[in-house]
Amino acid sequence: MNIKRMMMATAVAVSVATPALAELVIPSLVYRTGAYGPNGIPYADGYADYFALLNERDGGIGGEMVNLIECETAYNTEKGVECFEATKDLGSLVYQPLSTGITYQLIPKATAADIPILSMGYGRTSAANGKVFSHIFNFPGNYWSAASAVINHILDQENGDIKGKKIALVYHNSAYGREPIRTLEELAKKHEFELSLLPVDHPGQEQKSQWLQIRREKPDYITMWGWGVMNQVAIQEAANIRYPMEKFIGVWWSGSENDVIPAGMKADGYKALAMHNTGMDYPLYDDLKTYLYDTGKASGEHAGTVLYSRGMYAGMLAAEGIKTAQKMTGKSNITAGDLRDGFEVLEITEEKMAAIGMPNFGPSFKVSCESHGGPMVTAIQQWDAKNKTWSLITPFNPGDMDVINRLIAEDSAAYAAENNLSERCG
Repeated sequence: MNIKRMMMATAVAVSVATPALAELVIPSLVYRTGAYGPNGIPYADGYADYFALLNERDGGIGGEMVNLIECETAYNTEKGVECFEATKDLGSLVYQPLSTGITYQLIPKATAADIPILSMGYGRTSAANGKVFSHIFNFPGNYWSAASAVINHILDQENGDIKGKKIALVYHNSAYGREPIRTLEELAKKHEFELSLLPVDHPGQEQKSQWLQIRREKPDYITMWGWGVMNQVAIQEAANIRYPMEKFIGVWWSGSENDVIPAGMKADGYKALAMHNTGMDYPLYDDLKTYLYDTGKASGEHAGTVLYSRGMYAGMLAAEGIKTAQKMTGKSNITAGDLRDGFEVLEITEEKMAAIGMPNFGPSFKVSCESHGGPMVTAIQQWDAKNKTWSLITPFNPGDMDVINRLIAEDSAAYAAENNLSERCG
């Protein structure tokens, strides 16, 4: 049985058929259209291809075939919520919204429906506190650990002293782009650097005023929380003013081939955060070629790129959660509640990654009831424009956990008070 990809417009969501018995139903909230489609497509392909491989090679997961149901959101929060409502009663096991805005809206809805959300590297950072957010998981990293990783890297470049330095944040003017501000403000107080905030409105094609300000203020470093065309424009604008690319550091959503190739050699040396490795030098790709690419069941067009790799990584983490839940319950046809319990004890080791065919692809980590955020570690990658490759230039390191944990505790406590929630795990 081949994986099912059902492209649903929300207007015809009622046409979705009820899945057959003994299938693992996984909705895939994608955006293959709209302003962010060029970035959404490779991620969606990597996610789908990972489950397709498990179906074709292994007969699914634990003997149960995966039924992946794609629902087009166009990166629109309202459509994302409609996709959730249209699919939640189909036996859906887990949602990966691929949008901070959608994730925020689904937190109470998914919790009430007893369906876990895996917002891998995005969404509400304080959801890492499992004592408050029972159904939300954001391992292996989040935006506050990412912001801290940027500052830690700058500290490394400046021998530990950034007092008086100017650091600018160019950010998508949305819930996503605003997520790191609080952490950067706290770190600015701690390290006594000057923080400049430069919002860019959707979709991000117009940035002249922001880069005129950068040219005038001459920040020592720039970090970027961008997505889609915003990233391409920002990197080109930086090149136009001859800003040193090695001092321009994007978040992991601002570090794909789509972002740097349009600028050609001018993008050489640009840096971005990374939550995983990339490229095709992994045994898993031998199986992908045999079972999918060579048989015409997947194009492999984006194989090896950053966003395709991220989609595969997201699929792998979901699959490992399912395997964990199957082992815990002793049954193959698990429920969403079972998977939530499985995620809460998920452990990713290098031995497990090697067995999957992805050795040294990402960090090892363990989830717990108290911590749904994993290790909150981040690496730095750098773009080689001549060879058109990304390479990790640092290991996966934790952020400033004193600051991050304090902010998570404060924000999650406020959420619990607002929603009359009691802490769990005790």
